Amino acid sequence: MDMNSFSPMMPTSPLSMINQIKFEDEPDLKDLFITVDEPESHVTTIETFITYRIITKTSRGEFDSSEFEVRRRYQDFLWLKGKLEEAHPTLIIPPLPEKFIVKGMVERFNDDFIETRRKALHKFLNRIADHPTLTFNEDFKVFLTAQAWELSSHKKQGPGLLSRMGQTVRAVALSMRGVKSRPEEFMEMNNFIEVFSQKINLIDKISQRIYKEEREYSDEMKEYGPIHILWSASEEDLVDTLKGIASCIDKCSKATEKRMSGLSEALLPVVHEYVLYSEMLMGVMKRRDQIQAELDSKVEALTYKKADTDLLTEEIGKLEDKVECANNALKADWERWRHNMQNDIKSAFTDMAEENIQYYEQCLATWESFLASQTDLHLEETSEDKPESH
Repeated sequence: MDMNSFSPMMPTSPLSMINQIKFEDEPDLKDLFITVDEPESHVTTIETFITYRIITKTSRGEFDSSEFEVRRRYQDFLWLKGKLEEAHPTLIIPPLPEKFIVKGMVERFNDDFIETRRKALHKFLNRIADHPTLTFNEDFKVFLTAQAWELSSHKKQGPGLLSRMGQTVRAVALSMRGVKSRPEEFMEMNNFIEVFSQKINLIDKISQRIYKEEREYSDEMKEYGPIHILWSASEEDLVDTLKGIASCIDKCSKATEKRMSGLSEALLPVVHEYVLYSEMLMGVMKRRDQIQAELDSKVEALTYKKADTDLLTEEIGKLEDKVECANNALKADWERWRHNMQNDIKSAFTDMAEENIQYYEQCLATWESFLASQTDLHLEETSEDKPESH
C-alpha cells in the first residue's frame, strides 16, 4: 500500500499518529441514493427465500420519478451482476456476497446472516451507483425501478438458451487457446492480482482467527466477574478487593465486546469484500484475454486462408476496435479501483488501530484506578496500625 500520506515527522502519541493520516478522496455530488433494508422471509411449497426492500431517490432526468420502492431477492442481484458483466466485460463489477452459508454459520436465515447479507447488498448497489459508467446502465435502472412482474418480463428479453450456450462454448474454447502475447501492462496487472489475492486471503484468514480467539477470550472473561463475587462471600477480609476486581473485569469485558463489534462491522467485511474483488479481477482479466484471443485467432486465420480475406479483414478491424475499447476500459477502471482499494483498506485498519488504542487505554485506566484505590486503602490501614507516639 502507498503510505506516502503519513506525516514524515513521527508523532509521539499513537492517537496523534492516527490523526496525521490524510485521506485524499472527497465525496462527489451524488444524484442517486439507494437504501437496502427491511428483509422479509417468504415461504412457499417449493422454497424459502428472503426479499429486501430497495428505496431509490434520484434527481436524474432519465428516471420517471424521484423515488422508487421495490423488493428484490438474491437471484435478482445475481441477474444484475451477470448483465453488467455482459455489457461491460472489462469493467470491475463490485462483488456480491456469497450465495451459500458463510463458514461457521449454522442457520441460513438467522438474523446475523440476513443482516450481514443486507449490508453487503447495500454496498454492492451503492458501489454501482458511484461508478462513472455502471451507474448509467439500463439494466441497473430497471433493477431499481421495475415492479416484480416487469423485472420478470425484462429478464426474458435477453438471448435464448441456445445463444447463451453458444457464447459459453466459444468463450471456453478461446480461454483454452489462450493469448499469444499479452501486453506488458496487463502482465503487470495480472501479477499484481495474483499477489494481492494471496495476501488479502491470508489477511482474511488471520482476521477471522483473531475474531474467533477474541470471542473465546470474551466469553471466558464474562465468567470471571461472577466468580470473584462468589469468592468474596467466603473471604471476609478481601470482600472489597474481590468486588473491585470483579468490577474491573466487568468494565474490561464490556470494552472487549465494543472492540469486537468494531472488528466484525468495520474490518472483517472490508477485508472479505476485497477477497471477493480479487476473484472478480481474475474474471475480468480472463474476459480481456478472451477478446484478444478472438482477435488473434482471426489474424491467424487470415495468414493461412486465401479465400474470404475481405470478410476476415473486416472482422479483424471490428475486433481490433473491440480489443482497444476493452483495454482502455480496464486501464481506466483499474486505476479507480486501486485508489478506492487503498483508501478502503487504509481506513479500515487505521479505524481498527484507533479502537484498539482506546480499548487498551480504557482497560489500563480501569486497573490503574483500582490499584491506586487499593494502595490508598493499604496506607490508611498501615497508619491506623502504627502505635501513637508519646
